[in-house]
Amino acid sequence: MSGKEMKYIQEAFDSNWIAPLGFNVDEFEKEFANYIGTKGAVAVSSGTAAIHLALSLLEVKRGDTVFCSTLTFVASANPILYQGAEPVFIDSEPNSWNMSPVALKKAFEDADRKGKLPKAVIIVQLYGQSAKMDELQSICNAYQVPIIEDAAESLGSKYKGKFSGTFGEYGIFSFNGNKIITTSGGGMLVSNHQEALNKARFLATQARDPAIHYQHSKLGFNYRLSNVLAGIGRGQLEVLDERIRRKREIFQTYEKELKKFSCISFLKELKDSFSNRWLTTLTINENQAGVTVEEILKAFEKENIEARPIWKPLHLQPLFKNIPYYPHHKDVSISEKIFSTGICLPSGTSMTEVDQNRVINCIERLLCHSH
Repeated sequence: MSGKEMKYIQEAFDSNWIAPLGFNVDEFEKEFANYIGTKGAVAVSSGTAAIHLALSLLEVKRGDTVFCSTLTFVASANPILYQGAEPVFIDSEPNSWNMSPVALKKAFEDADRKGKLPKAVIIVQLYGQSAKMDELQSICNAYQVPIIEDAAESLGSKYKGKFSGTFGEYGIFSFNGNKIITTSGGGMLVSNHQEALNKARFLATQARDPAIHYQHSKLGFNYRLSNVLAGIGRGQLEVLDERIRRKREIFQTYEKELKKFSCISFLKELKDSFSNRWLTTLTINENQAGVTVEEILKAFEKENIEARPIWKPLHLQPLFKNIPYYPHHKDVSISEKIFSTGICLPSGTSMTEVDQNRVINCIERLLCHSH
């Protein structure tokens, strides 16, 4: 926490507005939309809820398909199943680790041939790095299929000067405890369609019709953010730029100290993009390194350092067995390669220099020892 949250939380308590309504919620939405440059925003209970609302607004239903990045957390695709629709997973490309325009084009060509285009495409901006939005957008536009941009991990990142989350029909953010700013649990749906956002607010508050009694003609959800948590979000938003600066600094330190090892490759910023560096991620050439990803993670664990593999691609998850998948090239699955060789290093903004040096020393010991 930044210490700036308490004044907003106190306001919520003083006004006795605790529930998912109140001044903090309204202000958090406004401040957030102003920051990223969209016409509006709806504060909800999670990023997953925001994706679910976006799919509902696009009337995705049973029998529909939705294209989705495969290299991501399961929450990107679960809401497709909530709607009874079927995901089709699209591989990554090597530069951004995000959706491959080559694979997307192939998926669209097949869908077009079958006369069954997807209702939406969920493009994830992974680890703070923007996807190749120009290419992806032009493919989606050619088929007139809307984009939902899952920017849960990339708040404050930019592509060609424009903020992540503002490219699609709808953008989604998450304020889960591990994100760059947090409301403990929470999310945001953003868009330039004011009318759609009003509809999202309606759906997120149990779709209650304007009547004095409780009347409902549509299926709704209980997805609004509490006024207390929105207060935390407002305090966090004040330090967002500082957090991004710190995240980038952490990345630069890792890169500077570890670039002497040719077996390590960091996820580079795409040309014309700016990453919030939510997590510092890298891949290891295991043959060259003489150690495996698993051995590195085990060595970290011994030192009480928490590190993780990269997300396991969704097309490999038991939940999504037999779901269609389009690799980057016929025999090349980039996401699987990244998953098997990738590591997320500790990147918390509260890390000290001493903490970070412990991580770096641990890697150095392993790599020098193995040669």
